[in-house]
Amino acid sequence: MSDTGPANVTNSSSGSAGQTKHEPMATDLSKMRNIGISAHIDSGKTTLTERILFYTNRIHAIHEVRGKDGVGATMDSMELERERGITIASAATFTEWDEHHINIIDTPGHVDFTIEVERSLRVLDGAILVLCGVAGVQSQSITVDRQMRRYNVPRLAFINKLDRTGANPHRIADDLREKLKLNAVMMQLPIGLEAEFAGVVDLAAMRAIYFDGENGEEIRYEEIPESMKDEADMRREVMLDALSDFNDELLEAVLDDSVTEEMIHVAVRNGVISLGLCPVFLGSAYKNRGVQPLLDSVVRYLPCPSDVANYALDPSNDEAKVLITNEDEDPLLAYAFKLEDGAYGQLTYLRVYQGALVKGESMVNARTGKRIKIGRLVRMHSDKMEDIDRAGSGDIVAIFGVDCASGDTFRAEGGSLTLTSMHVPEPVVHLSVRPLDRKATDNMSKALQRFSKEDPTFRVKTEGDETIISGMGELHLEVYVERMKREFNAAVEVGAPKVAYRERPTKTIDFDFTHKKQTGGSGQYGRIIGTLGPSETGEYEFENKVVGGNIPKEFIGSVEKGFRAMLGEGTKIGAPLDGLTIVLKDGAAHAVDSSDMAFQATARGCFREYYSKAGPQALEPLMNVSVEGPSEFQGDICGTILQRRGILIGTTESHGTVRLEAEVPLAEMFGYATSLRSSTQGKAEFSMEFHRYASAPREVQEELVANYKAEKEAGN
Repeated sequence: MSDTGPANVTNSSSGSAGQTKHEPMATDLSKMRNIGISAHIDSGKTTLTERILFYTNRIHAIHEVRGKDGVGATMDSMELERERGITIASAATFTEWDEHHINIIDTPGHVDFTIEVERSLRVLDGAILVLCGVAGVQSQSITVDRQMRRYNVPRLAFINKLDRTGANPHRIADDLREKLKLNAVMMQLPIGLEAEFAGVVDLAAMRAIYFDGENGEEIRYEEIPESMKDEADMRREVMLDALSDFNDELLEAVLDDSVTEEMIHVAVRNGVISLGLCPVFLGSAYKNRGVQPLLDSVVRYLPCPSDVANYALDPSNDEAKVLITNEDEDPLLAYAFKLEDGAYGQLTYLRVYQGALVKGESMVNARTGKRIKIGRLVRMHSDKMEDIDRAGSGDIVAIFGVDCASGDTFRAEGGSLTLTSMHVPEPVVHLSVRPLDRKATDNMSKALQRFSKEDPTFRVKTEGDETIISGMGELHLEVYVERMKREFNAAVEVGAPKVAYRERPTKTIDFDFTHKKQTGGSGQYGRIIGTLGPSETGEYEFENKVVGGNIPKEFIGSVEKGFRAMLGEGTKIGAPLDGLTIVLKDGAAHAVDSSDMAFQATARGCFREYYSKAGPQALEPLMNVSVEGPSEFQGDICGTILQRRGILIGTTESHGTVRLEAEVPLAEMFGYATSLRSSTQGKAEFSMEFHRYASAPREVQEELVANYKAEKEAGN
């Protein structure tokens, strides 16, 4: 394995970090890192990214997330982000550190914008998991960890905010092991904590690191303070014991007492890339401490594109997996992971997995088959861009004027491979929006078309003369309504939020249904026999057990298609189905009157007649709710949860703060922020994310059924 670690530097302007003009990138993939910065909301991701950009000379002044200078952080380019002090859309940038090219994506922490994290992790090779030094592993930390595992993304942990009262990095490292089941190994010790936090001890090099200068840009190395030497020796032993699993040479050296710093770096890199290790680093981004050693660790330990095994699918060979080569000379494979509609047309963010994007050349959209000429090719720096002529394998860039959807694969002409798509969670909150005048109607239509194209979790549908938008939470939809007004000048009226209920059958029943229709000439005929019931997976499952050819093979797919068409609206409360299993056992066909349309109609008719006999029940979305506040308000916080039909899952107390985890129906969570604030004098905060669908209580079911019947009668 080649050594990709940085040389020791004494300040941030040495090496290549001082370059401000970015030449065309070298094709040496070992010098490239594609990383994301992810965490629970308010853990300091955007502040950390701001410091990284400053120390690598991409920006020349530091601005805060909610700065008094009115500028705001570089990566929060949207006006709404600066006003609210949160990240709404993931932002991409690139920089250089110690002759390594680093593409960085800063992602939102709020669960309502989870698709931004999902799409970013889909294309990244490594990540920094940021944790608050006081709060530790929070609800969204768990979600982000689950997303990283879904895409096998190696990560480093950075415990931030060690200058805050109550900071305890050792407790947070224990949280990583217990709550996230990570093999978390501390690579540093804090020198002081809270107001006394002054620097870190590097356990690999066994030296103290201090951060001097107005913005911590001058790094000073010293001997470890005398009072910390015993603890440093003890913690180093613990670190070496954990790392020796990943490097046989280090294991032997530990026994011989001949450990070198280089052996430690090799072991950490092996452990990180194999997903068996999560090294933990310390600092305070706001106080400008600990960021440069973290950057050193990014280039030392996180993988380059060729260290990660990525696969494409071959549709011409039964979706067989094909290993991506990462070679510029091979046929192009690129993945569109994010879209933005800017002043110059649609901006499409691409990760190049194989081959090269060259300005003026052509490529093909695998989904549509359309040939596209590559026009303007740029590298992104938040909302600013830099024109380039070529992007090689492993790079993250953007192109203009290409009509495509999020998740599309671009490939060379004549190619057959496609890239796997990202996981897209289903929306759980609906909102009706109505334009106030004719001008607003046109503008709202443009806005909704753009938003649904950019964000796969934002859905739009029309019910009568009502437009319904769906998303991941109240804040998600609130932000889009606000953007409609600001960016598209669309004056709209908003209805009350509605919950995305589901329904499913509770028992398996037999069916025998015949569809006959005679209209003169050839008619329609189909008969199907089988069972209809619930699905254990929550998905639509269709099994064909027809033998003897009573239903011709070409019509089996028609039956499957007919049942699938009914999944969008059940007959209990008119909600989409959460799982249905159909087993087709027998049937009959007519030589003249049977057709694709006839068997689709047979399946639809069968569903309408038999579904209600399968004991359908209404399901409501349950949310994982995490509430955090002063311990003195624990009883009040419990009260706000229990009165909303919530079930307490766990309680954690530390340093005068209590965190309660609960399962609460989404229908009961509207307006919770106001209730929580008034119960805790504004001192508590909460976050929630979708957990699962569960059977609604009888009184809720009855109300939903009554509302559905009333709506149907009103419609008739």
